[in-house]
Amino acid sequence: MAQSLSQIYIHLVFHIKNDGIALLEDDCPKMFAYIDGILRNKGSFVIQIGGMPDHIHILCTLPRTISTADFVEDIKKCSSKWVKTIDSRYSKFAWQGGYGVFSVSDSQVEKAKQYILNQKEHHKKMTFQEEYLYFLKHYHIEYNEEYLFTD
Repeated sequence: MAQSLSQIYIHLVFHIKNDGIALLEDDCPKMFAYIDGILRNKGSFVIQIGGMPDHIHILCTLPRTISTADFVEDIKKCSSKWVKTIDSRYSKFAWQGGYGVFSVSDSQVEKAKQYILNQKEHHKKMTFQEEYLYFLKHYHIEYNEEYLFTD
């Protein structure tokens, strides 16, 4: 083939460090917008970004030119560096080292988008830890509970 083509939808989730500083609710949209720019610069098609002051959900395509690990590392590194420039309260802001990335079929993109849009409602009923465990079980991902929620 003369061209390399791909269309891989992912739902990416990551959390701040346990002893870290959460975003102020008013700063969440700014963070989402900044991450949107990072994703677009990487060649990703952004469908939805959302979350809560302590964690983020991203629904986008995975660019064909970068590994998942490098993609996530760039998002976290750049956004963490940026948020420290908007307010001194974020001087020690940091994302946890780990993340969850889940494949989303084309037929489930709209459902995943709505899930991300409704984060406030979801978290009235469940914690981030419960939500993350649900994803791991739903996608049949093995994990070591000892390290799951540690920095």
